[in-house]
Amino acid sequence: MGADSVRWGILATGGIAAAFTADLVDLPDADVVAVASRRPDSAKAFAERFDIPRAYGDWDALAHDEDVDVVYVATPHVAHRAAAGLCLAAGRNVLLEKPFTLNVREAGELVALAREGGRFLMEAMWMYCSPLMRRLKALVDDGAVGEVRSVQADFGLSGPFPPSHRLRDPLQGGGALLDLGVYPVSFAHLLLGEPSDIAARAVLSEEGVDLQTGALLSWEGGALASVHCSIVGGTPVVASVTGSEGRIDIPHGFFNPDRFVLHRDGREPEEFVHDPAAGAPHNSLKHEAREVMRALRAGETESPLVPLDGTLAVMRTLDAIRDRVGVRYPGEAHEEDPTAELTPA
Repeated sequence: MGADSVRWGILATGGIAAAFTADLVDLPDADVVAVASRRPDSAKAFAERFDIPRAYGDWDALAHDEDVDVVYVATPHVAHRAAAGLCLAAGRNVLLEKPFTLNVREAGELVALAREGGRFLMEAMWMYCSPLMRRLKALVDDGAVGEVRSVQADFGLSGPFPPSHRLRDPLQGGGALLDLGVYPVSFAHLLLGEPSDIAARAVLSEEGVDLQTGALLSWEGGALASVHCSIVGGTPVVASVTGSEGRIDIPHGFFNPDRFVLHRDGREPEEFVHDPAAGAPHNSLKHEAREVMRALRAGETESPLVPLDGTLAVMRTLDAIRDRVGVRYPGEAHEEDPTAELTPA
């Protein structure tokens, strides 16, 4: 890796890949040098759109490109294990889109592969890299609302999505939970860590994926989190954390907030807003790209903002919720205890 820039490869050419690349090419210390797709014409068109010098018609060529410092994997999540695993095995560092994988078994395999090879691996949980969300967590950790008692978060889209849509397709890991529910669950984990108990209910489609899911997470200290996701009804997409001495409310779009309000007992509400001095809009993907490049320059193989053990914990919670509501994807083996502590082999 050069001292002045980090060389990126982009694996996949869909909407999120385009959004990330658009932000990436605007960073002076990032160079996008290659893109890959299973469709050569798609890779070529993407390369032309963003002025990327190399376009590959298969993943393997990108994975073995020695001129690439880190690969951003943005395939559908059903292919995350295969795509990220290929890159890690070839010696590339990886930023992997959310949800990290289909299940915790796949996630553990990737984490083990990265750690054994000394490669950097991070889930692209941009919410954790948001300067304003980092400020919120610091306030909570410093006791601004007292002892956390409850967390609430929701994410729902109105749809409707036809059965052929990827959100309804079991073969593509469809359903509300993995695509949308990962945000409310990750928000609860950010503030409280991994829950000790999980209850959940869902409405399933004829195809067997969850159309909407609600879960109640609980912690041994007495805190509760209520999370909800849906692909059949638009929700406020808001979040809040309530403590013994106050509350923080995040308005619509809580996962990339431009502001939040701190309510403390006996005081006037205090609004915190995104600071333009952060160098990017509140909803920019630049923040997670900067964190990856900071970590690579520092020689780190994990990000303290998005630690791999935290990603595994979120995947255990998602697995447990799916287990409670009866969603299982084709080819998945039965897990005796989805909430059990994972120790990668």
